[in-house]
Amino acid sequence: MAELGKVVLAYSGGLDTSIIIPWLKDRYPGAEVIAYCADVGQADDTSGLEARALASGASKLHLRDLRDEFVTEYLFPLLRSGAVYEGKYLLGTSIARPLQAKHQVAVALEEGADAVAHGCTGKGNDQVRFEMTYRALAPQLAVIAPWRLWDIRSREQAIDYAAAHGIDLAGISRRNIYSRDDNLWHISHEGGDLEDPANRPGEALFQRSVAPREAPDRETAVTIEFEAGVPVAVDGERLQPVPLLTRLNRFGGANAIGRADLVESRLVGMKSRGVYETPGGTILWTALRELEALTLDADALHAKQELALRYAELVYNGKWFTPLRGALEAFCERLCRVVSGSVSLALYKGNLTVIGRESDNGLYRHDLASFGAGSYDHADATGFINLYGLPEQVRAVSQRG
Repeated sequence: MAELGKVVLAYSGGLDTSIIIPWLKDRYPGAEVIAYCADVGQADDTSGLEARALASGASKLHLRDLRDEFVTEYLFPLLRSGAVYEGKYLLGTSIARPLQAKHQVAVALEEGADAVAHGCTGKGNDQVRFEMTYRALAPQLAVIAPWRLWDIRSREQAIDYAAAHGIDLAGISRRNIYSRDDNLWHISHEGGDLEDPANRPGEALFQRSVAPREAPDRETAVTIEFEAGVPVAVDGERLQPVPLLTRLNRFGGANAIGRADLVESRLVGMKSRGVYETPGGTILWTALRELEALTLDADALHAKQELALRYAELVYNGKWFTPLRGALEAFCERLCRVVSGSVSLALYKGNLTVIGRESDNGLYRHDLASFGAGSYDHADATGFINLYGLPEQVRAVSQRG
């Protein structure tokens, strides 16, 4: 690589990115390392982040509060799409990466940097998500991925490297070895004893939800209102996006909602095991699907369900800034213009039960669905079945000779 003047590092203050700063300065003598961190609602206190970055050798830290943009421009469109990866994963880490990388590119362009760097391993999906965004938004920037270049091959070795360079890891040790990623939508847990799929996660692992047995012995009812597929109110109170999600995270976590244990198919070709907590997201996802069932006709609903799988794959595989993802987003936005109304749920020890759905755009008609007298003429079904079953009837007669 040609001589570097400036490189912008996606910095979290965790183990990997903390040791990357001195590593970059050793590998590229004279290069200025600029740290960049995105606040997407992670639980970590960012007040000491700048001091930590500077102590590790960075020249400055750009800290951007992206919480509102994250919820309105990424999470709510994801929610509206219905996307879930492999039936369980609500894509909490996957959906944050394009936003984080987008603003990293913006910082690099503002600073006149030559390169961007990230701390993703060569085994994971995040390297693809970051670098797909770099390519889409600023292909002229060089990309440095230390995990694909250095000799460090484990978190234990990374801890040793940090100790040798005098870097304070603020509680990370060999006994606290889980790899975690958290934001307003979820928290993920990987590594350690989770690497054996036969091991049950210990309760000490979980950060966002109580154990079902510790949840209240009574139901917690919550009503969520949507406008055009976007949540706008909880229990009759209109809320801005971040406070709305924060409140539902609190409700869900207190009632053991949103845990998922998944052996998933990574983009790079291997299976991996992750444990996820998505309390508020699980509540919203469940409620919106119920409202769609009430307001969308069969063709629209089924087509949306089919495309949700494709949408999930695009997000998981780092293809947020692609024409197809944008086109699917336009489809969901157009289709969900009628998805307005409210859904009431009962939360109880990890379970979600639907207790009511209402919408002015609902397609359910009591006079049609009721077994009692109504506007539906049962005799009409005879002609319908005769025509609907005609191909089968013709085939049966033809095959009989």
